[in-house]
Amino acid sequence: MFRITKEFHFSASHQLKSLPADHQCARLHGHNYIVEVELAGAELNEHGFVRDYHEFSPLKRYIDESFDHRHLNDVLGHDRVTAECLAKHFYDWCKARLPETSAVRVSETPKTWAEYRP
Repeated sequence: MFRITKEFHFSASHQLKSLPADHQCARLHGHNYIVEVELAGAELNEHGFVRDYHEFSPLKRYIDESFDHRHLNDVLGHDRVTAECLAKHFYDWCKARLPETSAVRVSETPKTWAEYRP
């Protein structure tokens, strides 16, 4: 199996309102997010790629236009805007456009990652 990944960055705010009021994530705050998309394929195309990295351009536009410097609760329309939920959201978005999508990882801090891999 061949695997490729591409990384994207954006900054955004969110608030986890279901947490107790004294929890730091219950307050409005922000992160510098990293989204890592993994594609997998048993075969390579005629150019020797799983996918040409250029084909990730629509995802870059989507992130830049819809997520960067936004409030994620408003973008996603709910208050469960965790790294886990973002990983699933980006996985679904990518899978619909890049069928080779096998996993998406999202980082909120340099030491934390959440991954969605069906």
